[in-house]
Amino acid sequence: MNKVLQLGLQSSVVQAAKFPVVVPFRSLRFASSIVGVRVGTSSFNKRLMSNATSKSVPLSINNIKGKPMKVVLHHFACSGYLLMKLGLPVKGLKKELISTLQLHMDNSSPDESCGAEKETTSSTLSETVTIKRKIRNQEEANDEAYGNDNGEKKAKQSTEKNLKVKVSSKEEEASLTIAISSSNQSEPWTVLAHKKPEKDWKAYNPKTMRPPSLPEGTKSVKIMTWNVNGLRALLKLESFSALQLAQREDFDVLCLQETKIQVKDVEEIKKALIDGYDHSYWSCSVSKLGYSGTAIISRIKPLSVRYGTGLSGSDHDMEGRIVTVEFDSFYLINTYVPNSGDGLKRLSYRVEEWDRTLSNYIKELEKSKPVVLTGDLNCAHEEIDIYNPAGNKRSAGFTIEERQSFGENFLEKGFVDTFRKQHPGVVGYTYWGYRSGARKTNRGWRLDYYLVSESIAANVHDSYILPDCAYHYSKLLSRSPCT
Repeated sequence: MNKVLQLGLQSSVVQAAKFPVVVPFRSLRFASSIVGVRVGTSSFNKRLMSNATSKSVPLSINNIKGKPMKVVLHHFACSGYLLMKLGLPVKGLKKELISTLQLHMDNSSPDESCGAEKETTSSTLSETVTIKRKIRNQEEANDEAYGNDNGEKKAKQSTEKNLKVKVSSKEEEASLTIAISSSNQSEPWTVLAHKKPEKDWKAYNPKTMRPPSLPEGTKSVKIMTWNVNGLRALLKLESFSALQLAQREDFDVLCLQETKIQVKDVEEIKKALIDGYDHSYWSCSVSKLGYSGTAIISRIKPLSVRYGTGLSGSDHDMEGRIVTVEFDSFYLINTYVPNSGDGLKRLSYRVEEWDRTLSNYIKELEKSKPVVLTGDLNCAHEEIDIYNPAGNKRSAGFTIEERQSFGENFLEKGFVDTFRKQHPGVVGYTYWGYRSGARKTNRGWRLDYYLVSESIAANVHDSYILPDCAYHYSKLLSRSPCT
């Protein structure tokens, strides 16, 4: 997801009068998520999709006439309460009850059947909700695991079949169900989606939760971060325009993760960069080609650039996971933290080696200047940061080991989570499982961050997520950019 961070600067000090940070959406996964940081102002994008509409037809005896009578009468004859309301006998063989009800319907005038309409409609609504609830429960059981969508197609087919069986005899009920499920489709991130939300939690809405822009003339730097999950695929997408994104967000620095490009591709990619962003720095995996990879693209020329942690022979620096640039007032580190993997095969490496090494590297840099750490940190730190915490206790990105390591190596060492500081009690995600369609129901994870040195935390003007980007390019991405 795109995430943006904006800092206000005065003189040569990172006095980010406000540091906008945008957290990338993971469900778009262009190639990951995008996060942006900017010392200055930024405007949020317009809605990309209009609300969908649908009509529902009220169910009554009148509007059922003309339908297949055998199926309809069989259904209503099973409702003793309805027969009683119509003044018909409620005991007897089902065949006899159906015949009695059919005779009553044939002889009823529109006015006579009005009394039954309210009760029938109520019964229909109740059944429709029950069906929808069962479907939702079945879907939830299959779309939670981060990076694991196995069995999703099967579950979806089963759900559709179940729906048809239960409502095939009543087209009106099917229409009502569709009307309910189509709400908030254009901006699903504005719906509070969480298995066990606390009382004061709210859904993240960047249109209403961002501060006013910085005063004109305020010195600032705007940084955006995005896990694009394959830069080449993103650039080939006809609906994507890097120029439009740059014009809309006006970021100074763009941090990319999971570029998946090789060293031989860098010069070609540089030629495709838009005008004004003349300084780009690329770190590519050499241990596994077409894997991982990070980059920083900037219109501000940095004082210095570093790749990796600088530890000679370290595995950490073989996968292209870290690029660091030095500006006048702060260091910016763009990182793509290793995923613990299927079966948590890399969990021990992640928490015992990687996190500790990165933490020590940051603290060493901090001795000379404040640090801004951004990127895909592959950890939903708290239960508010993931839709289904109970179902993912042993999923990569939400294990107790990873969450504890995140706190011990970063937050407890003086780094501030800018989004959470600005938005306590707000549920905002940056990643959604692509195959499970989790983006449409906002069942996601917050895995992309801006962590800043405590000394400049007060200078962060804004830290926000760009969920509409992930939604607009959902055929390719599972993440949103952050600023």
